[in-house]
Amino acid sequence: MKKVSTLLIMTLISIILAAGCSSKSSSVDKKQEITVYTAIEDAQIPVYLEAFEKVHPGIEVKLVRDSTGIIAAKLLAEKDNPIADVVWGTGITNLMPLDELGLFEPYNPKGIDKILPELKDKADPVHWVGIDAYMATFAVNTVELENKGLPIPKSYEDLLDPKYKGLISMPNPASSGTGFLTVSALIQLMGEDGAYEYLDKLHDNIGIYTHSGSKPAKLAGQGEFPIGISFDYPSFKEKESGAPIEVVFPKEGSGWEMEANTLVKKPEIKEAAKTFLDWAVSKEALELVNKNFAVVSIDLGNALPEGYPNNLLEKQLIDNDFQWAAKQRESILEEWTKRYDSKSEPKE
Repeated sequence: MKKVSTLLIMTLISIILAAGCSSKSSSVDKKQEITVYTAIEDAQIPVYLEAFEKVHPGIEVKLVRDSTGIIAAKLLAEKDNPIADVVWGTGITNLMPLDELGLFEPYNPKGIDKILPELKDKADPVHWVGIDAYMATFAVNTVELENKGLPIPKSYEDLLDPKYKGLISMPNPASSGTGFLTVSALIQLMGEDGAYEYLDKLHDNIGIYTHSGSKPAKLAGQGEFPIGISFDYPSFKEKESGAPIEVVFPKEGSGWEMEANTLVKKPEIKEAAKTFLDWAVSKEALELVNKNFAVVSIDLGNALPEGYPNNLLEKQLIDNDFQWAAKQRESILEEWTKRYDSKSEPKE
């Protein structure tokens, strides 16, 4: 047998080392991927994700954005083979029933002790944690109402005036978290019989029920339906865009909901998913959220934005029983759909 030359041996060693380094480099460079389901408004997402990617460039976020009701339905349909790693910024009354079914993994994100008690689960470790609170408002097109010689409604009771017939849009609670917080708040304020008596009368004045909580504000801004039962973020955004919108906080009080995060229970939970949840309740992330929401889940020491009532937390927001709302959710939606769904816009 011929002896292998020293040069050939050295060449083979170099090739093997190079291949090993290349493999190691590929392993290091390859991004960790997580799938995140969210109901956060489209316009807000790019700023948030850009901030996340700056501090965690090695994690790639595959985002699935939809309305709150659709996300809950997807999570339930996928419960035996979950796709999402994280749920981010989705209405808590949609998440609580899924938590009861065991779909979420308890996890205390970093900084959990700084989260306001009203905006986090009472369990330890928590099953969910809120990032912000949003509340019912009316977006009212002042020019359109002035042209019709109509006053600006200041209360839920005002919306029943026959003069507003066909001029009001409202989110469908079966597909929109904003719609559900509105209906559940009315039941808590008026009692079940009183609320449905009210909703029967309101239905006569409704022009359309939308499948998005922000759409009524946009429709009001466009003048198509000059009164939109919506929530604070899109209502103020329409006003800031130059639309002739007045944002009204109903004098009876505002129903409210929180956007919350949770870790999806899977056979293999990725560390990158926990990293995302840590970041989502960090001071840096919530400072960005605070640019869109007056109430966030840690005290940043910021004053309420212009246009919000000074007594927002003490008097404007109703004493909302989230556990009750979550448990009654299905029966409320069944009754609402049976009574009022005929005026809902077609689903896409």
